[in-house]
Amino acid sequence: MRTDTLPPYGLVAEFDSAPGLMRAAEKARDQGFRLMDAYSPFPVEGLMEALGHRSAVLPWIVLLGGIVGGLGGYLLQYITSVHAYPLNVGGRPLHSWPAFIPVTFECTILGASLSAVFGMLALNGLPRPYHPLFHVERFALASRDRFFLCIRAVDANYDAVATRQFLEGLGAREVTEVPQ
Repeated sequence: MRTDTLPPYGLVAEFDSAPGLMRAAEKARDQGFRLMDAYSPFPVEGLMEALGHRSAVLPWIVLLGGIVGGLGGYLLQYITSVHAYPLNVGGRPLHSWPAFIPVTFECTILGASLSAVFGMLALNGLPRPYHPLFHVERFALASRDRFFLCIRAVDANYDAVATRQFLEGLGAREVTEVPQ
C-alpha cells in the first residue's frame, strides 16, 4: 500500500519550552481537541491534566487483579485440602482458613502486580516498535531539548488547514504534517 494515498496521522507542533507546551495543550483542550499527545525530554508536571487525560482505569485493573489472585489462591487451597486430597491430621478441620492466609496474601500481590504491568502495557499501546512520528525528522529532538504537541487527524475537531493555523497561532516554532 502506498503511503502517499493514506490520510495523514495528524499535525505536530514544536515548542521551545515546557511552559509553551503547557499553554498550547491547555488551549488545544479548551478548543475541543481530545485526541492529542505531548512529548517532552523530561516529565512536565500537570501536562497530563492539561491534555485532558485522566488516569482512573489502571487502579481498578490492579484492584481486580488482586481480588482475582487472592480468590484464586484461596480456592486452590480449599479445593485441594477439602475436596481433592482431604487429609485429617490429628483431628484438625479440613478447611483451616488461618493456614490459607499466607498463600492467599502472596497470590493477591502476584495478581495485582501482574495486572499492573500488563494493564499498563495494554493502556499505553505497548509494545509499539513503530510510530508515525518517527517520520518527522525534527522529532528526534524530543529526547533532547524540544517539546512537541501532536493532534491526531481522527479527532472530531481536526481540519488540516484550521488546525495548522491554530497551532501556528500558539507560538509553535514549526508545524509539520505527520504521514501514516
